[in-house]
Amino acid sequence: MAAADIRFKLNTGAEIPALGLGTWQSAPGEVARAVSHAIKVGYRHIDTALCYGNEHEVGQGIKEAIDAGIVKREELFVTTKLWCSYHARVEEGLEESLKNLGLDYLDLFLMHWPLAMNPKGNHPIFPKLADGSRDIDHSHSHVTTWKSMEKLVGNGKVRAIGVSNCSVPYLEALLAEATVIPAVNQIENHPSLPQQEIVDFCNQKGIHITAYSPLGSTGSPLFTAEPIVAVAEKRGVTPATVLLSWHIARGSSVLAKSVTPSRIEANRTDLIKLDAEDVATIKKYSDSLAATKSFTRYVFPPFGKDFGFPDKR
Repeated sequence: MAAADIRFKLNTGAEIPALGLGTWQSAPGEVARAVSHAIKVGYRHIDTALCYGNEHEVGQGIKEAIDAGIVKREELFVTTKLWCSYHARVEEGLEESLKNLGLDYLDLFLMHWPLAMNPKGNHPIFPKLADGSRDIDHSHSHVTTWKSMEKLVGNGKVRAIGVSNCSVPYLEALLAEATVIPAVNQIENHPSLPQQEIVDFCNQKGIHITAYSPLGSTGSPLFTAEPIVAVAEKRGVTPATVLLSWHIARGSSVLAKSVTPSRIEANRTDLIKLDAEDVATIKKYSDSLAATKSFTRYVFPPFGKDFGFPDKR
């Protein structure tokens, strides 16, 4: 089986395609074409979120592909996320996303961050306090949000629920009261931020990892990392191929974000199965960063301090 066609089984019994199209930070007016083209060339896993502001375009791209007879809805795996200002109104958040997407159901609905924002703040998505900081509702627990999400299971509108950006302490608190184990934890993940503690914990609990920002986010900074270049030269592929393939080798699905047709195609067709030596080379790099405590986090939200993120990336 080609690397791009690998699927991983979730704790629900459903399968998630190893490679997904990411849509975060894709420019307005480009997303629908990117989604439609991705499906045309074989992608079956599409990821978006309410706060990306592009669910409607993602839905347009999906509709175009379905209307063209390229794919049936049941052949797609569509993920979106409950935004922080909807933690106290989970059903409303779901209905808004379904309406935006033009879909009857989601394959996966994630809690975007384990933190609630003021639903009655000065902005529906990004409420702020007078000092410019995020208007966080510290009285609302992510566990409470999860219990509301659990009620969605079996309603015909959500096939699976999961979380995103959850560290081990947040997962432990959630699992202590959960009746439904998250199917997925979507996290920033790449050799410069392997987050092995989270990956190991999730593997033990039957929670699948999906990686975002696999190239190191904007500018693809990992393209020049020495071990990535070494593996790429050895295998005769690009650093992007190595970075995307690394996740599949460790049993994670990965989101490749692009709106460029040729790159969308290459991200799928060029995937390879890394061998043990390749994986060891990359692990040595990650281990060296761990030894010096010099991991690099590229996705640093304004409320990062609430998760214990360092002041500097």
